[in-house]
Amino acid sequence: MLKEKIEKHLLEIQKPSRYIGGEVGSITKDKSKIDVRFAFCFPDTYDIGMSHLGMKILYSLTNERENYWCERCFAPSPDFEEIMRENDIPLYALESLDPIKDFDFIGFTMQYELSYTNVLNMLDLAGIPIFAKDRTDKLTQIVDAGGPCVCNPEPLADFFDIFILGEGEEVNLELMDLYNKMKKEGASRLDFLRKACQIEGVYVPRFYEFVYKADGTVDHVETRENAPKVVRKRIIKDLDKVYYPKNFVVPFTEIVHDRVSVEVLRGCIRGCRFCQAGFIYRPFREKSSDVICAETKALCENTGYDEVSLASLSTSDHSDIDNMLTQLIDYTEKERVNLSLPSLRVDNFSESLLEKIKKVRKSGLTFAAEGGTQRLRDVINKNVTEEEIMNTCRIAFEGGYSAVKLYFMMGLPTETDEDIVGIAELAQRIIDLFYSIENRPKGKGVQVSVSCATFVPKPFTPFQFEPQDTREEIERKQKLLIDSVKTKKVKVSYHDPNVSMLEVILAKGDRRLCPVIYTAWKKGCKFDSWGEHYRFDKWVEAFEDCGVDPKFYANRRFEYDEILPWEHLDYLVSKEFFIRENKTAHKAVTTPHCRLRCSGCGVNKKVGRDCF
Repeated sequence: MLKEKIEKHLLEIQKPSRYIGGEVGSITKDKSKIDVRFAFCFPDTYDIGMSHLGMKILYSLTNERENYWCERCFAPSPDFEEIMRENDIPLYALESLDPIKDFDFIGFTMQYELSYTNVLNMLDLAGIPIFAKDRTDKLTQIVDAGGPCVCNPEPLADFFDIFILGEGEEVNLELMDLYNKMKKEGASRLDFLRKACQIEGVYVPRFYEFVYKADGTVDHVETRENAPKVVRKRIIKDLDKVYYPKNFVVPFTEIVHDRVSVEVLRGCIRGCRFCQAGFIYRPFREKSSDVICAETKALCENTGYDEVSLASLSTSDHSDIDNMLTQLIDYTEKERVNLSLPSLRVDNFSESLLEKIKKVRKSGLTFAAEGGTQRLRDVINKNVTEEEIMNTCRIAFEGGYSAVKLYFMMGLPTETDEDIVGIAELAQRIIDLFYSIENRPKGKGVQVSVSCATFVPKPFTPFQFEPQDTREEIERKQKLLIDSVKTKKVKVSYHDPNVSMLEVILAKGDRRLCPVIYTAWKKGCKFDSWGEHYRFDKWVEAFEDCGVDPKFYANRRFEYDEILPWEHLDYLVSKEFFIRENKTAHKAVTTPHCRLRCSGCGVNKKVGRDCF
């Protein structure tokens, strides 16, 4: 019946293949033999969600169990959502076309703060109570979430039964095994949650209560039901031995990253003070070159893709990068597979690396400079000099490239107008360098693209204490940058500061934001990361209706001795380290990366391993 309803309206919508399932590589099972059903929900469109590597891994891993079935579910675009609501079509999973309200787990991956309203919208479309307190005590419809955003899940605490901190390959199955056992015993939801919170990496928000001071900061957190006072994230110790799929679902329609993705490492050695991923994914772990190459071959052969991308925070930091690329290029050239190598660093970019890249990449090169002056790059611990930036561009230009893209941030701690003007001046020096090279590409003009994001201070970084610049100040700096560019050979793009403001509020907020998110959703907010759907005015109304001052989270400096909303969650890096790094940043002093010297972040001590 539901399938007939869906098929009846497919020709009325854009990209109907998003909603029908049945793709090559998708997994169907006999429902009568299934003990636990898991709906893996991505709170954005199919095109974006199907590009997510974490979903591919956990989808295949769960389905390795004969009696467990993981199915996919994505946020419908507004055109299909309208049809769903008009025709009583509940949110469903793609493999079976069954409503996800009938599943045991409804699991979300939280990759970006501006997807929060989509979570509420998907629960509503599914017919699942939005607030956890309103769900039946029957052991079913366990709504959980993982992903980078749950390092501070408090703005979502009222809506979820469980958050999974850290890496999910082991803990997800442990949680499902416990559920399967307790469901057969006739346990209640509360019984299950009491047991679940004892699994390392599992956070049950209903067992924690925040008490606030008169100034609005956190006084303390009270625990109930024998829940641990601090919940530690889960990590995978050996990436060579961890599960990795040999096959991916191959979409009928084009998606954002329409290719094979192979993970080469987790974590980062660099310690850039703004980068949340670099800290929450510590410790640094690599896959061996042989394993990377074997996984690449298996996925290309099983999916038929002719493009593969190496996934990591800094691929060129792999200790065996030359050997790995040599092996991969030998294979990809022979099989006519395109190899994409993102996440390059200017301080280890060489002519030999360029020669390898030229065999697989024909477009421009992208590098992250982040700051327009050396002083500011030292503040953020980028550990990249202007000499290295210019040398990298020289190698690229001499190697036949005529276009480079540079990423910067605006609104960084201690930033001055001189730093903003420095972005334009650096871009101009790169242009001058191009025309000074005798063997530059002939018949081509140089193009330097400058992408300038607004700085968003995030939890579990040395800059978690920092305020964000006001919208007015960011707009002033954006104008200053545009006015400082004197040539059309430099193209500047930047972010909407209203979007960045909401991002920092949701990133650094606490449970008092739950009613704000709910109110914003009720006012029609969804797909907030999409410019055409973002309604900043409705968010402003929601803050006003709930009596919450957004500046308290966005534009206030968090004190070192303040109890932070995420302090009862342990992502292995110590707060003392973050404080020390924050103080060092304000002195514009750098900290060497992990291979040069241990900076004492505390991760390796907690996981019982030596530093480099």
